[in-house]
Parts: sequence; C-alpha cells; structure tokens
Amino acid sequence: MFMRDFRIAMRRRADTLASLFFFVMVSSLFPLGVGPEPELLRRMAPGVLWVAALLALLLALPRLFADDHQDGTLEQLLLSAQPLSLLVLGKIAAQWVTACLPLILMTPLLALQFGLSAGAGMVLTLSLLVGTPVLCLVGAVTAALTVGLRGAGLLIALLTLPLYIPVLIFGAGAVESYNAGLGVAGHFSLLGAMLVLSLAGAPAAVAAALRISVE
Repeated sequence: MFMRDFRIAMRRRADTLASLFFFVMVSSLFPLGVGPEPELLRRMAPGVLWVAALLALLLALPRLFADDHQDGTLEQLLLSAQPLSLLVLGKIAAQWVTACLPLILMTPLLALQFGLSAGAGMVLTLSLLVGTPVLCLVGAVTAALTVGLRGAGLLIALLTLPLYIPVLIFGAGAVESYNAGLGVAGHFSLLGAMLVLSLAGAPAAVAAALRISVE
C-alpha cells in the first residue's frame, strides 16, 4: 500500500509541488510583510514555519482517501483480508513521505531568511520531523470521517486545526527554548509522546471512520 500510494504521488507531481510551493511562498512572504528587523524575524520564525507547514499539509489531506473513494478502491480495501488499520498506516506513511518530507528538507534553507542560527534551524527541522507525522495521523482521522462529503476540504480544516494546536505549541516552543538557552528535551519528549499515542490509536480510528463513511 505504501509503494502504491508513493508511485501514484510520483505520477501526480503537480500536487506534491503545489504543497511545497505553498510552504515556500507563505514562509517567504512573512519577512517581506513585517520588515527586515532581525530580532523580530528570529522570534517569528518557529511559529511562521510551523503554521506554513501545517497549512501546506491541509492542502494534501483531502486527497488521502478521496480518489480511492471515487474509483472504488476504498471498498476493495474494506473487503481485503489484510487488517485495514495496517493498510491505512501505509497510506499515511506514503502521504508523509510525499507531502511532509520535502517541506522538512526545505526548512533549514528557509530558516536562513529569518536569521536563525544553524543550531536553531536544526532544532526546528527536528521538531518538524517528529511533529509532522502526528499531523498526518490526526488529519487522516478527519479525512476518513469526511470522505465522500461535499466541501470535505473545509470540514477537514475546521475539524483538524483545533487538534493541531498542541503539536504547534510544543514544536515551535522547542526552538524558542533553544534560543533562550533552555533545554529542548521536554518539548521533544512531549512531541514523541504525541507521536506514540497517534501511532497507537489513529490507524484503528481511521479504519473505523472509513467503515462508517462508506456505509
């Protein structure tokens, strides 16, 4: 399932590039809008880049199950002998690789325009590396609940954004703690705990939501 969705994403590179382009554009517009003051840009950088990554992921979430629902693949997955939660986990992993990993790889470069140090840029990149899988797993639950509904993209945003707030707070907070000379272990521990809980519960929740949506 992972390789299937990965190959499909590679054939539809415009969708992947659209999310990446959105992330780059939103991140680049903030320095132009607020001015060149270095201290202000450094304070804003973690929140701006995290919000930009979050919004870029929201662009990709509606496509997670919509195409499979339209062509009948989703019904075949529900009838498969393989556990649906494992198939769902493969789809989410493919989405993270194609939608989130390019954003993470661009983050160190984008951090430079905000005047972040190399260490702060590394902390920001690592926080996205740990936090974005949580965003994908949580977002997959709302994508499954709204599959096949008209205006699913807006519903996904309304349902998902409140759930993303803790990840956003601790992800951006890790960089702020580093800049203040404080430890970042606590922030990464909480992000790791969220990741473990999401991995444990989200695939089963997505599977149940898909069954409800299809029925």
